[in-house]
Amino acid sequence: MAKRIYERVLLKLSGEALAGDKGYGIEADTIQGIAKQVAEALETGVQIGIVIGGGNIFRGVAASAQGMDRASSDYMGMLATCINALALQDALEKLDVKTRVQSAIEMSEIAEPYIRRRAIRHLEKNRVVIFAAGTGNPFFTTDTAAALRAIEIGADVIMKATKVDGVYNKDPMKHKDAVKFETLTHLEAIQKQLKVMDTTAITLCMENNLPILTFNLNGEGNVLKAVKGEKIGTIIKGE
Repeated sequence: MAKRIYERVLLKLSGEALAGDKGYGIEADTIQGIAKQVAEALETGVQIGIVIGGGNIFRGVAASAQGMDRASSDYMGMLATCINALALQDALEKLDVKTRVQSAIEMSEIAEPYIRRRAIRHLEKNRVVIFAAGTGNPFFTTDTAAALRAIEIGADVIMKATKVDGVYNKDPMKHKDAVKFETLTHLEAIQKQLKVMDTTAITLCMENNLPILTFNLNGEGNVLKAVKGEKIGTIIKGE
């Protein structure tokens, strides 16, 4: 069994991560690849909770900018995260990984309600818990939901899987001279406006001394590498 440095982690996935190169919807090979990475990491004995976004299906903020009521559009975004959660659950269970979906909005036919103690018990039984519907409240992002759930379940770290291999001083996709940070403090991430997570989420992590590791999801076995503590991505932590 590969050595791990974390007992319990919260993996934050964007909805766009499920879309692959299509940019919209759910791409079968991509979600199977993500499930495989999670399954590999589980073999170390680490406990994994997952918060997933819904941007591949619906973006509440974008709809709000076009004139839709913000609360209504955010609720639609929460429903999109539930679709993604069920898709990821299916992909994981095809690999014989036991999972539970817990939703912040009650929908008893497809998911358990979010109950903190139940979630922790599932994790202790080596089940992957997928937290759907964000915080259950409009005006809060799935980044904030990830920070909140990580704190509630006592995770050692938030592992934010993205399309880039860490945090840069500017967009590396647009600027060839972008410089990567190896480590940052929460306060630096806020002051430099680095867009790692939204300010509410980073502040929650800072107040609760919760590290954030951001890394490229698309690298081979990167979730396993992150769990094992290999040098990967950018770590954001207290001073």
